[in-house]
Amino acid sequence: MNFVAPDFLPVLPELFVLAMACLVLVVDVFLEQRQRHITYGLAQLTLLGAALLTLLTYAQAPVTTMFGHYVKDAMGDLLKLFIYLTTAAGFLYSRDYLRQRDLFKGEYYVLGLFGVLGMMVMVSAHSLLSVYLGLELLSLSLYALVATDRDSPVSSEAAMKYFVLGSLASGMLLYGISMIYGATGSVDLQVVADAVARQGADNLVLVFGLVFLVVGLSFKLGAVPFHMWLPDVYQGAPTSVTLYIGSAPKLAAFALIMRVLVDGLGSLQGDWQQMLIILAALSMALGNLVAIVQTNIKRMLAYSTISHVGFLLLGVLAGTPEGYAAAMFYAIVYVLMAVGAFGLIIMLSRTGFEAENIDDFKGLNDRNSWLAFLMMVVMMSMAGIPFMAGFYAKWVVLQAVVDVGLVWLAVLGVVFSVIGAFYYLRVVKCLYFDKPEQSAPIEISRDTEIVISANGLLLVVLGLYPTALMSWCATALLN
Repeated sequence: MNFVAPDFLPVLPELFVLAMACLVLVVDVFLEQRQRHITYGLAQLTLLGAALLTLLTYAQAPVTTMFGHYVKDAMGDLLKLFIYLTTAAGFLYSRDYLRQRDLFKGEYYVLGLFGVLGMMVMVSAHSLLSVYLGLELLSLSLYALVATDRDSPVSSEAAMKYFVLGSLASGMLLYGISMIYGATGSVDLQVVADAVARQGADNLVLVFGLVFLVVGLSFKLGAVPFHMWLPDVYQGAPTSVTLYIGSAPKLAAFALIMRVLVDGLGSLQGDWQQMLIILAALSMALGNLVAIVQTNIKRMLAYSTISHVGFLLLGVLAGTPEGYAAAMFYAIVYVLMAVGAFGLIIMLSRTGFEAENIDDFKGLNDRNSWLAFLMMVVMMSMAGIPFMAGFYAKWVVLQAVVDVGLVWLAVLGVVFSVIGAFYYLRVVKCLYFDKPEQSAPIEISRDTEIVISANGLLLVVLGLYPTALMSWCATALLN
């Protein structure tokens, strides 16, 4: 029996992140608390190294390796670059927050890096097996991260709830995978795609497998009616962990949908499109309506996330290259907005005080006008105000569904987008028109101030000049 070694060059970024995560784990054991900045530095170095390796091996054409379980292509590389970028920003924003709460420990960064590795595997998955492995690696890291603050009953409850519901979702996904395997005889997505094209919707096992897959993916995304874990976990987790959960994993989830539904089950588009229409409409409706009555800003952003998931699904369900590019653009812009929003919440918090309520943002302009401006930019972009990145992101996904004749769905999206603007603009009103309830000065480090400023201004730049990123997304998907 001859064994042919797989080509390891395409998986070099994943191997590097794995090796560095193990190194950080070992090094951290020998460090004292005052030396913990070394762990932080190594984590940032890992993300920088992974980004350089991804750029050096950037895929000009798809390459499949690891016995068909892994694919390296332009879409995967682009999404990985934004995963590194947003995770690095999240680590930076969280650094002082964790120090002030005695949570500045190696576990946070080790789990964060293993989560990044899980996302990388999800993004480059070319079989249902690697889809599941990547998803579970990410999920297990997230469960542990939510429980980082072990002395907090709220965090422990959120972690337990996340674990139980996440396990249920994993079970659904695994059941769907087993049915797809039973119907097609393979877990390789290319083989599955060929088998599905031959059998079509006549094979009921295949259709039931698709249903369970969509349910499992919807749980992970937080789409309605599988969203119940999301507000509690966002509120219960330390804000630094909420930032991590609410940002980069959304890019991995988008990639997962593209790999499984579009690449593997594209012949069943008529079936999964109907399910995604229902999920998108319900997510936009419930997310925006329930967010209006929230007073806790983390909970408000959780319901906002649910509504954004609905918009993201609009691009995917269109089923066209333009729709996929629009959804990818939306996912990237959303992640940049989420990192900025949670980053600013972190910066307003200090020892013994969590800026978790919308009222905590009252009069921020009087305390720090630059942070107030950045928060306004993020909120206006999330609301879809013209000339902000969020406006263009919403515009292209709505255009994609109009192009395939789903005008009513686009109208629904516009209506709920207008309704949703209320709660975003309510935060802006607090920033500029209300008197501050806190008078403590807001002090942030220089490097954090530079990055959060770049984060906010990028949303303005992408709103004014979205073509470059949109073209990059379209080209990456074509390749």
